[in-house]
Amino acid sequence: MGKRSSRKKNAAMLDSDDTDSLSSSTSSMRLDNMADSVIEEVEVDKDTLLDQCLDALYEKRGSTREKALASIIETFNSSLQHEFVEKKYVTLLRQCLNSIKKGSAREVALASHVIGLLALTTGPGKKAQEILEESVSPISDALRTRPETSKISSLLECLAIITFVGGEEPEQTEKSMQIMWQVAHPKLGPNVATAKPSPAMITMVVSAWSFLLTTVDGWALNPKSWQESVSYFATLLDKDDRLLRIAAGEALALIFEIWSLEKFCGESKVLDSSTDEGNDSRKLLHIHGLRNKVLKQVRSLSTEAGGKGSAKKDLNSQRNTFRDILDFLEDGYAPENSMKIGGESLNTSTWAQMIQLNFLKHFLGGGFVKHMQENEFLHDVFGFIPKKKLLSGIEHRMSGSEKRMYKSPNSALNKARTQLLNKQRMLAQDKNAGHFAVGFADG
Repeated sequence: MGKRSSRKKNAAMLDSDDTDSLSSSTSSMRLDNMADSVIEEVEVDKDTLLDQCLDALYEKRGSTREKALASIIETFNSSLQHEFVEKKYVTLLRQCLNSIKKGSAREVALASHVIGLLALTTGPGKKAQEILEESVSPISDALRTRPETSKISSLLECLAIITFVGGEEPEQTEKSMQIMWQVAHPKLGPNVATAKPSPAMITMVVSAWSFLLTTVDGWALNPKSWQESVSYFATLLDKDDRLLRIAAGEALALIFEIWSLEKFCGESKVLDSSTDEGNDSRKLLHIHGLRNKVLKQVRSLSTEAGGKGSAKKDLNSQRNTFRDILDFLEDGYAPENSMKIGGESLNTSTWAQMIQLNFLKHFLGGGFVKHMQENEFLHDVFGFIPKKKLLSGIEHRMSGSEKRMYKSPNSALNKARTQLLNKQRMLAQDKNAGHFAVGFADG
């Protein structure tokens, strides 16, 4: 009774007609629906707020759960909640998974985002692996129901983030990539019809799929699973939706960068010779032809004049993206980008890094700068060292004379894992510089 009573009291604090989200730092909360309609503002620290929000996730009213999830997101964006996650990540995860199973589209979107933030906060390790293992099936089931586009987008982002952090083995990453792929290519059973995926949905699939591809060695992937993917991406370059074209173009650039075109081009269709020499010759001809086709499409999109009703912003983004892809295919050099975070520069020099940065920046939104300043996992991913490392609440963990060393969520092994692939990408970039131009010129 005491626990239930506490949850109801905390839920009342979250359940109001005011749609404004709760403050993330020291949050002012209105106590509505109390005796005599008395409204009282109270100040709660973040730990207390998170506890109240967690209790509110048990409530039956969907609006109460939604407001609690929104407040959790805001708090996780404002600072890394290591201590709360250390103690209560399992409970929070399970409640979010319940929301995914039974909640409204908005609740599913919010719960998915919380799970992604939970994984980013823990960093690689056992917790992140558990988050991934527990979440894959519920997310996959939710995606198979073909829900609203907004719900699918959030589920795909969540799956991408938790796999990016918690996927220790290539098989885990490839499983998530296959789940994503099935959203764009749904498998139909007897007498089963499904709505055609929208351009926005396919764009999200391609972006999430590419984000995960940055983390694996292309040669470790199962070729049977991804044959024809390059041809598929090439067809997307001809679609009317510019954001879809950009996502497909970046996916193709990434495949060229990791030098695994043979894995993705569907060469099995041309391997009908009885000799190995014939197989190799046909395969090379097929790959060479596909490269030239992509190059022509990229060159055309880099100079497109635009059409009736075209959004100028999207047109400029398309031109800039495909000019970068064209330069890469012709010269072998990926675009270099730099952004300032807390006075220090965060630099990217490969397609893999740029795709990772853009995806994480989009997912974290207003919490991106805070996470880049404090999240050691992201420091490892991008090789970024902030000018001033914030304490991230470590001192608050120390009580009295007790001095507990804060252990980074990243082990040395996980840190090496996150850095290795990006270093390999840079080495491959130097190795292949000019190689693309030679290959295309020969055609």
